[in-house]
Amino acid sequence: MDKKTFDRRRQDVGNIVGLEHVNVRIPDQQIATAFYVVGMGFTRDPYLMVGLDNMWINLGQQQFHLPTNKPQVLRGVTGVVVPDLEALVERLTSVKGVLSGTMFDFAVDAQHVTVTCPWGNKLRAHAPAPEYAQMTLGMPYVEFPVDPGTADGIVRFYREIIGAHATAKDGVARVTVGSQQTLVFRESPEPKPAYDGHHIAVYVSDFSGPHAKLQERGLVSEESNEYQYRFVTITDPATNRPLFDIEHEVRCVTHPMYLRPLVCRNPAQRQPTYQRGQDAFVNGARYDSR
Repeated sequence: MDKKTFDRRRQDVGNIVGLEHVNVRIPDQQIATAFYVVGMGFTRDPYLMVGLDNMWINLGQQQFHLPTNKPQVLRGVTGVVVPDLEALVERLTSVKGVLSGTMFDFAVDAQHVTVTCPWGNKLRAHAPAPEYAQMTLGMPYVEFPVDPGTADGIVRFYREIIGAHATAKDGVARVTVGSQQTLVFRESPEPKPAYDGHHIAVYVSDFSGPHAKLQERGLVSEESNEYQYRFVTITDPATNRPLFDIEHEVRCVTHPMYLRPLVCRNPAQRQPTYQRGQDAFVNGARYDSR
């Protein structure tokens, strides 16, 4: 029998195994529903945060968490994959009227649709493609602009402190998050807005190792509970110089909500053209948008 050889390192993903959500505050659930549910085609979680003080929006296996309060704006852009860009543009066009007077806007480019939420958060919507693996609905990356000269230090932080796979090239640091997601830090000379406290949530397989290294450097900002802690500041391990602030909600894979199944609807389903059996979104499926 012929013996095959494989480079087993190609399937390594590093310590961060998933990006679960982006959290930004919003002041109005009705406007948020018009944007995230009607316009973007995502789904409000039917089980958790169903009151007026918070709303969770499902897209694939990821979420936007939207507590009701003074609005926050992510310093960067959230990448999303949607099944059909043409259908997305139709939905966004349909909510122009109800979202008039807000910061809502969108622009169609050759490869994606750039969308601005009513409070200024940027989303970049892509069609399913090989670079997003099997993802047909979800959040493949979050990209942040960072100061020039910081990409290499950011890579060192994620490699040495978090245990993630990370690379830097041409002023762009890329941090591998599981098999389909990436954190991107792109150097830019443009002025950066002040950090307003928004956060991202990630799951890690080695929970205690990064915690010990963060704690040693005084970087743990919250001891949330047995399954979670937080840190805000990314520093260069070689110099301890602060490089960028973005709160990470760090969860272990024994967290009760790890890989919780999320309900997602098929946004192509409409009452006038209802098709039995196509209410739920199924990853990888193709739907008739008539």
